[in-house]
Amino acid sequence: MNILIFFSALLILLFSMARFNLPLRQWMLIGAAGLLTFTLFGGFSAFWGVLVWVLVGVPALLLGVGEIRRKYLSTPLLNRIRKVLPPMSKTERDAIESGSVWWEGELFRGNPDWNQLLKFDKPRLSEAEQAFIDGPVEELCAMIDDWDITHNRHDLPPEMWQFIKQNKFFGMIIPQQYGGMAFSAHAHSEVVMKISARSISVGVTVMVPNSLGPAELLLHYGTEQQKDYYLPRLADGREIPCFALTGPDAGSDAGAIPDSGVVCEGEFEGKTMLGLRLNWEKRYITLGPVATVLGLAFKVFDPEHLLGEEEELGITCALIPVDLPGIEIGARHFTLNAAFQNGPNRGREVFIPLDFIIGGEKMIGKGWRMLVESLSVGRGISLPAVGAGAGKFAARATGAYARIRKQFKTPIGRFEGVEEALARIGGLAYFMDAGRLMTLSALDAGEKPSVVTAILKYHNTEKMRQVLNDSMDVHGGKGICMGPDNYIGRAYQTIPVGITVEGANILTRSMIIFGQGAIRCHPCLVDEMEAAGLADLNQAAARFDQALCAHMSYFAQNLIRAFSFGLTGSHLARSPVRGRVAQYYRRLAQMSAAFAVVSDLALMMLGGALKRKEKLSGRFADALSYMFYTSAVLKKFEDDGRPRADLPLLEWSAKYSLYQVQCALDEILRNFPVKPIGLLLRLIIFPLGLSLRAPNDSLGHRVAALLLKPSEARDRLTRGLFISQDEKDITGRLEVALDKVLQAEPIEKRLRAQKIIKPPLMEFDEWLNTLVHDAKLEPAEAEQLRQARLATAAVVQVNEFAPGELEPKAVSMDKVA
Repeated sequence: MNILIFFSALLILLFSMARFNLPLRQWMLIGAAGLLTFTLFGGFSAFWGVLVWVLVGVPALLLGVGEIRRKYLSTPLLNRIRKVLPPMSKTERDAIESGSVWWEGELFRGNPDWNQLLKFDKPRLSEAEQAFIDGPVEELCAMIDDWDITHNRHDLPPEMWQFIKQNKFFGMIIPQQYGGMAFSAHAHSEVVMKISARSISVGVTVMVPNSLGPAELLLHYGTEQQKDYYLPRLADGREIPCFALTGPDAGSDAGAIPDSGVVCEGEFEGKTMLGLRLNWEKRYITLGPVATVLGLAFKVFDPEHLLGEEEELGITCALIPVDLPGIEIGARHFTLNAAFQNGPNRGREVFIPLDFIIGGEKMIGKGWRMLVESLSVGRGISLPAVGAGAGKFAARATGAYARIRKQFKTPIGRFEGVEEALARIGGLAYFMDAGRLMTLSALDAGEKPSVVTAILKYHNTEKMRQVLNDSMDVHGGKGICMGPDNYIGRAYQTIPVGITVEGANILTRSMIIFGQGAIRCHPCLVDEMEAAGLADLNQAAARFDQALCAHMSYFAQNLIRAFSFGLTGSHLARSPVRGRVAQYYRRLAQMSAAFAVVSDLALMMLGGALKRKEKLSGRFADALSYMFYTSAVLKKFEDDGRPRADLPLLEWSAKYSLYQVQCALDEILRNFPVKPIGLLLRLIIFPLGLSLRAPNDSLGHRVAALLLKPSEARDRLTRGLFISQDEKDITGRLEVALDKVLQAEPIEKRLRAQKIIKPPLMEFDEWLNTLVHDAKLEPAEAEQLRQARLATAAVVQVNEFAPGELEPKAVSMDKVA
């Protein structure tokens, strides 16, 4: 009986520690007082009393008495770490130190503060931003003929280039004082999303000057003279920028660029001055073939010590007019039938003055940090917007097509196999948009969350791949026959572009997300690493011991929290809301605590070797990523006013994300470096087994149903798209056809109920006329059926071409003025 009381009290203590956030030292005192009371009142026999006090007392002395702890634990551990800690390269340090830690830190540390999540501002457009989207952006979308752009011209028409420049599409991020529009990250994202959902080629053309490029770098690092000259010219399109980083020998390993700038004296515009003699070879440079000004990354060398004692000065960024002698530019790559300008450029013995360096001479060697800090913002806007736009468009277009297209006298969207694909499309569209909006909230608040933007870039482009694959499966032959009437094919073809650029997805997942997140988000790791690196051994020992104490407290509390939440099915965890949505907050708290425990142990056991365990790192990245997206869908639901009609989308996305977190943790434990510890961890964090499940068929049915007919929920899901009602445009015909088909369905249903079926050899119009004649249909009803049939045929048809007709038409290919 006493043992039962003891273990019951122990569980109550553990559950209280999981539920209430008191310092570990206080909990230890409470536990010790309880244990002492139990002992004094005869709760233990002599044997059990001695055993329990030894088990409790020895660790307490080792961890709680400073001199003992430092002698037997922290100092030996420090010595080991100093021996095995790998050196950190400058590029690695710059990447890790760039940007800021945001909500991902809460998730990483195992105890997310839901009040903080719900206090993040909902992104909102200003009146000027909304007017631009409703005006010039809408007008540009109406101008787009993507088949003509991608098949006939392989370029935007001259009048479209001119429209883009006149309306300052290239100046969205440039302040108004320089002639730009000073748009928020949210507005920038909305513009890119709307245009790219209409045409990837036009979307990329607009987004690149506003993403990682000269304007972004000048704003943050340029001299006043550089800003005054270039920013107005970039804003109104007099200058078209590109940024050249990638080359044949340096792709994802951008720090290995061989391109060089040697400090020397040279002549420029008739004057002898100190400058750089550049040699480079770059490729995959978007807007490169039509650029007038080239942003360039290269390494600076000073062999003659003209600037100082050092010879290798590091990666540097400069802004260079493309008409300088020695520059070769203008050739194009052909990127998966997309028409945005992309190509190589080269420079041979190109001399530039030092004031061409972005920020001037003082910024020599600081280029890599400039790039990663800028990337930590731009990577969270452009490509995620493209992915979210693709998800929205796939949801709207595929749902409409699946309702219009019939087989076996039934809309194909009613078949369970198609329904399964529609559920993924709808759920992932909600998922991507939620992640996009939550990240934009951070960016517009001045944060630079490099880990979050890496998560967003990776998953929104990967989920774009999934939704477009599903969309193509649903469309079948309609999707694979290219032509003016194919609205999904070009987006499908260009999927790998987003997967590849701004950090290849494979390496983003396996090296960047967790590799940076582990060091940046962990509350103690940086302090321990810095202490281990101190030259003064006494100072190092003191600081390391202090950091280690905090680390042990952090680990113990997460361990208790993970076990308690797991044992109670997360019911002990807190939720800021009530009702059916509360379970997702609680489950996310459970997964966060489990992640904190597993990642902490992996870091302690593997140390710096973890960055070479890319499969393990990739799974940690998955877990952290899907926890972020679970937060985002919950935040979106609250920001939208908790609409009941959106519950299927929220629940599908939340269940999907949480299940993926569980799968990632399960795979980590299966492949844990030390198998026994992996098994023990499984018992601690999943004491009831793997209890989370993927979205079931019933929930998938509810999500798919939202896509098959107009509703407020469908409109919220696809908000931000260009919606045409022009029947000259295939997407306009799709919208019109859906309305007509839905109007005709009650009439068709009544005819079926009356067993009135068209004879096989009778023409449709003749049959309708017969039904009107026999008073089985009103003339207006017959016309509704006729219009629905015509509208369906206009959507379902595919293009066909005569021999030779597929040759691109001869059009003017004048270079952009």
